[in-house]
Parts: sequence; structure tokens; C-alpha cells
Amino acid sequence: MTVSAKPPKFLSWLAVAGLAWGAGFVYNVYLGGEAHWLKGLYQNKVAIAAETSDPKLIITGGSGAHYTVDSALLSQELGMPVVNLGLDGPLGLDVILASVLEAVQPGDVVLLIPEYLILEGDGFGPKSGLFGIAVGKPGMGGVPAKQLALDTLQLGIPSLRWTVKSVTNLAEEGRFTGYYDGPLTAQGDPTETKQREGDWWPLKINSAASPHAVERIAQFKTEVEDRGGQLIVSIPWVYGDVNSEQTIESVRDTAQALGEIAPVLVDEETLNIQDSPTLFADTHYHLKPEGREVRSQQLAQQLKPLLLEMQ
Repeated sequence: MTVSAKPPKFLSWLAVAGLAWGAGFVYNVYLGGEAHWLKGLYQNKVAIAAETSDPKLIITGGSGAHYTVDSALLSQELGMPVVNLGLDGPLGLDVILASVLEAVQPGDVVLLIPEYLILEGDGFGPKSGLFGIAVGKPGMGGVPAKQLALDTLQLGIPSLRWTVKSVTNLAEEGRFTGYYDGPLTAQGDPTETKQREGDWWPLKINSAASPHAVERIAQFKTEVEDRGGQLIVSIPWVYGDVNSEQTIESVRDTAQALGEIAPVLVDEETLNIQDSPTLFADTHYHLKPEGREVRSQQLAQQLKPLLLEMQ
């Protein structure tokens, strides 16, 4: 008499769970998840930087760099190639800095424009781990092992919000879409402008750059110089609360701390805090095309004397 042994039920459940996780991973990284669009944004910008002649000006930061400059205008004003390697703030400062370093060549100047949110905390954000995994560089920027493990797990679990969004995209547009799915210019700037749907309010800056952020940017300066480049930092433009003493103090302290590391570009009167949202697009950092033009003209005037000194 032959007795057939059935596999334990938990093995069947593990197999089903593995298939479900794999499907979620493929969606998140290769089809329409947030990691997919960030991966594409990064890879496209790295390719643009590789094709840009040296010496060049490399702009980096979060979306407050990506959506705030007109690189073609800057290039014209400065007489040198400019490439925009701005990514996404929730990647975290440590990951953003690590992602740009490989693009630095001898003679390049790196202009770091960090939003205040990425100057807070320990240098990592909610997308730090998933980004490195998506681009094939797990742990990029030194993401802690625990966060990396959790992010790896979550890459196989599409959120309900993104699932609903993707189904809607397919039904209405016939394709997946994402926040960073728009085409880029030859310099890496976005070609589309997102519009704000809600009401505006002036942003309060509650704290200066954290000790970790200051230390990491100082380390980044050394890393850039080791590759033959030089670092400049710009205080970001933000629609902020100009009547808040805490905001003013936080921005001033940030500028002072970063100024001990590298040259800092900031309007001494406004501290780059704008009192009106007129030139802003969908967030307190992102600018409309006309705002990017004004901002880039300001950057060009501030950069010219520094670039002459660096030659």
C-alpha cells in the first residue's frame, strides 16, 4: 500500500506569498510603482551627465533642485555646460549625495540645493532603501540594514493607493503614470509643471540643519574634491513664513553652518524666503517656468564671481 505524502500547508502558503511578492516587486520596480519612476529619473539623468562635456556645473538635491532651475539659461549665462541631477527629497540626504558622486569629473563644480526637510534627521528618508534596490545598488548611501530589509519587503507590496491609481491610469490613459514620468530636457530639467490644487500657506522652518546633515555635507565636500571637483551650496527658495522668528533663525543658522563648509549662495536680505506663492507650482519648493527663470538668473549672478575664483 502506497501512501502519498502531501506537502505541509505552510509551504503552499509560502509559495503563494512568494508569487504575490514577486508580482508586486515587478510592478513597483519595472512597471508603474514609485520605485520605477525614480529609477528611470535617476538613470536618465546619469546618462545625460555622462554625455555632458567637462568641466560642467552639476546641480543636485531633492525635487527642490529638480523643479527649480532652468539649466539651459544657467549654461548660457555661465558659459559652461550645466546638468540637473536633482532627484527626490524622501530619498534622504545621504542617498542623494551618494547618487551624484559618480558623475563628478575633474574640473566639475557641484551645486547642492538641499530642501530643509532633507537637512533634518539622520540622512535617510522613507524611500532611501527602495531606491538603491531599484537601481541595482542596495544600501546606496549607507542605508541601515533594518531599513533596507523593510524596504525590500515593501517593494513587493504595492500600496492600495498606488494600486487604485494604476488601475485608473490604465482605464483612462492606457498606461501607467507617475509623478516623475515626464520627459527631461537635454540638461535633465523637467519639461512638465505640476499645478497645485489646494490652498497655499507660508511654510514654517522649525529647525536648522541637523548635526548629521552638516557632518555629511562636509564629508561630501571632501569626496567631491577627491574626484577633482569643487562644492558650492545654495540655500533653497521656499515660500515661507517671513514673519516667523523661528523660521528666520532656522534659515540663518543653516546658512551659517553650511557656510563653514563651502561657499553658500543666499540673498542676505530675504534669506531666499519668498513672501508670495506667485512663482511657485505645486509645492513650497517647486517653481513655475517663470519662477525657474528668475531663480536661475539669481544663481548665475551669484555663481559668476565664485567660478572665476575657482579657475
